[in-house]
Amino acid sequence: MADPSSSLSSSNDELIQLIKRLGTYLALKMSNLFSTSLQKLDPRSVGAIAGFSVAIVFTYRLMRSPAAPPRRQPKCQAPTTSSSAISTQSNATLIRSGVCSSSEDLRAQHVVDESFQPVKPTLGQIVRQKLSEGRKVTCRLLGVILEESSPEELQKQATVKSSVLDVLLEITKFCDLYLMERVIDDESEKNVILALENAGIFTSGGLVKDKVLFCSTENGRTSFVRQLEPDWHIDSNPEIVSQLARFIKYQLHVSPVRPERTAANVFSSRSLEHFFGCV
Repeated sequence: MADPSSSLSSSNDELIQLIKRLGTYLALKMSNLFSTSLQKLDPRSVGAIAGFSVAIVFTYRLMRSPAAPPRRQPKCQAPTTSSSAISTQSNATLIRSGVCSSSEDLRAQHVVDESFQPVKPTLGQIVRQKLSEGRKVTCRLLGVILEESSPEELQKQATVKSSVLDVLLEITKFCDLYLMERVIDDESEKNVILALENAGIFTSGGLVKDKVLFCSTENGRTSFVRQLEPDWHIDSNPEIVSQLARFIKYQLHVSPVRPERTAANVFSSRSLEHFFGCV
């Protein structure tokens, strides 16, 4: 199919050529006319010739004027406002859904963590574990159970450490516990028994007064321990701990200053309650 613009251009060229030939012919005639005497011309002929010439020039200039350029079709623009609004709403929805999903994941993880969180052992379980399920325990009173540290102080008074009560009561629940101490006189024995009774050890625990033993020498305490053959002995005297290391399965040496370990079966701690993690 022929292009309309090329057809229009061909027609214009042909018309221009026709006008040029006509102009050449008129110019020739005009020169012939002017060569003759103007007096022979009729005024009407001169006017006709002039009008015809003007018409030809006007037609020529009209045909030479450039054609108007075709109008451009307006471009169709997408409705950016509505698209932006839809995009914004979609992004907001995605963000909200992401936040909700993240919150749900955190809650689920929290529930899982709580479910698998190790349960903190009770004091009774700790005591039993530390004593390696030992069933018989012997323990010195001075410096371990009592605030006092010498037999001379017991002549005046005896005071049970409040921090050791919970551990002592747990030991009496599943162990056969014996308490022992060297004293100077009978008054010291009474003070010790009274202090233990006021602390509730005889009523709340499984300890009885017959298991509180007294002697007059340090060797006497060593003899008590060897006769009873406990699984554990607890003492604050390093000499006795050293002597009993060969005969007793386990020992706990209570000392404010950490001593050197004398044997593999001898443990040390600054206090009885500290050994069981109560402080």
